[in-house]
Amino acid sequence: MNITDQLLSALSDYGLPLLFGVILIASAGVPLPLTLLLIAAGAFVEQGEMNFWAVVMVASGAAIMGDQIGYGIGRWGGRRVAKRVGGWFGGEERILEAEATARKWGGVSVFLTRWLMTPLGSWINLTSGISEYPWPRFLLWDVLGEVLWAVLYISLGRMFSDRVQALSEWLGSLTWVILGLVAAVIFGRALFKNTFRASTAKEEGASQTGQAEHQV
Repeated sequence: MNITDQLLSALSDYGLPLLFGVILIASAGVPLPLTLLLIAAGAFVEQGEMNFWAVVMVASGAAIMGDQIGYGIGRWGGRRVAKRVGGWFGGEERILEAEATARKWGGVSVFLTRWLMTPLGSWINLTSGISEYPWPRFLLWDVLGEVLWAVLYISLGRMFSDRVQALSEWLGSLTWVILGLVAAVIFGRALFKNTFRASTAKEEGASQTGQAEHQV
């Protein structure tokens, strides 16, 4: 039995306390299958074993608390500690990708990585702290995004309660496609800027050379 099967089995046995603990730990930076767990919780809601709004409150509350831990590690631990924490889970590349996303989108990156680009969520928390992004703004975007995340995925779990695993895999694939597109946009924009600057510098250099020759 793998970790995913164990978590699903434990969710059935221990309910909301287990959901709270797993989401808190995962949001702080430990890689766990949160999407599948939340969709499964939605399936349990559909079966009458859990209450919808109780699950929303527990899930979003735990996620928000975990996000603040990640932000704090980045803010007060600094880049070295954040990279060390990320390195334990093979996340140095994710941190660099999260930094690029954070620079591009600012507070919107916090919101989007709560529910749309979820694999970058923990790393955005760290990089937001490292860059000393204002905590009140971080908290606002975080709360909005996590509540939407909880409502969205629990609702999907209710709608597709008989296809939990398939839905989770499909959403995971879609998320990585979105991340790839975002990375391509960021890379393309940076490449365009560098090319434009090089072209401008070359034209200015040619212009200055021409002026110097004219004066001579």
